[in-house]
Amino acid sequence: MTTVQLTGTSAQAQAPAPVPGAAPPAPERRRKLGGVTRAEVGTLFAALAGSLALDWLLYERVLPFTGAQGFLIIWYLLFLGFSYALGVLQWPRLIVRERLVTLVAWSAGLLLAFLIIEQLGFLTVRGLPAAEHGNFFTQTMNRTSAVSGITSGGALHAVVGSLEQLGLATLFAVPLGIAAAVFMSEIGGRSARPVRTLVEAMTALPSIVAGLFVLGVVILTFGLQASGFAASIALAVMMMPIVTRAAEVVIRLVPGTLREASYALGGSQWRTVWNVVLPTARPGLATAVILGMARGVGETSPVLLTAGVASGFNGNPFVGHQMSLPLYIWNYVRQPYPDMVARGFAAGLTLMALVLVLFVTARLVGGRRPGELSRRQRRRLARQAAVRWAAVKWAVAKWASAR
Repeated sequence: MTTVQLTGTSAQAQAPAPVPGAAPPAPERRRKLGGVTRAEVGTLFAALAGSLALDWLLYERVLPFTGAQGFLIIWYLLFLGFSYALGVLQWPRLIVRERLVTLVAWSAGLLLAFLIIEQLGFLTVRGLPAAEHGNFFTQTMNRTSAVSGITSGGALHAVVGSLEQLGLATLFAVPLGIAAAVFMSEIGGRSARPVRTLVEAMTALPSIVAGLFVLGVVILTFGLQASGFAASIALAVMMMPIVTRAAEVVIRLVPGTLREASYALGGSQWRTVWNVVLPTARPGLATAVILGMARGVGETSPVLLTAGVASGFNGNPFVGHQMSLPLYIWNYVRQPYPDMVARGFAAGLTLMALVLVLFVTARLVGGRRPGELSRRQRRRLARQAAVRWAAVKWAVAKWASAR
């Protein structure tokens, strides 16, 4: 058997020699994947201009249409049609469809961002005259009348009431919701289907029904007085199905190989769920908690039926009526006095700031990646490593001195 070995010289000799007088090969061109080309930008602006011109012609010259809202909607539809027609003339239809879907997604995102910014600006303009005064966050409405100036009264009692009610509702809803999600996703069985059906039915439950349920069962039947605690129970009824459904989806996304590895190491199902599944799904569970809190923090009708209305400060959620920010907004925005309306919008601005703080806090608490250590855990491991290293150095020094 003969083995043929090609060296570098023989390989170069076998390469085709350049033909005399032929043009040199073209240099390699680096292709850019992704991004936006000039043709796409030109097509976009041409579609914008053409759709605007046709829309103006239809509204002003041909059809008896009026109204800015209809003008914008027809302009957007014509813009999509022009984009598709101009794209088909240049690229394959599959690429054109993909870019059309991308265009719809970007325009929807920009519209949503514009609406959020517009609402924030509207609340800021209407509520800043009251929120810029310090008394709004340090005083209550106990000694303020409807005709009092903007420098009198505030929403301290409503802020404290909202925080206490939301805190108690979160304390009730989050453990129950996550436990139900773990039961449906990890244990299952015949009883999981009715639990899932009940959770789905509670998701579409109107908030007024939750308030009436707590009013009829907790207050009228068991004799509990209207208070912030009763309102927190109603909010927990609204929050729990949201937390359960979101947590179930997140827990199901945990890879099954992690569970199998835990079982292979001798871990029980409870230990696997507690030490593997829940820490892996921690960022998603934080998002589920945020969704539940966002559902409960803005509810008005359950709080009105179960906590009542109070103009003074009440820091005890278990005794007496207690005000909340949504109820404060509803009570003062509909007043015919400008200063009262300004206080209501300032309360709305405060509520949005409160939601932002809760969102950031939840992300900081549960936003670490799976397996990522906290600062406290890293410091503890560093101290343990330093102690071990000092013990090793001491043992080596003792051994050297003994010799």
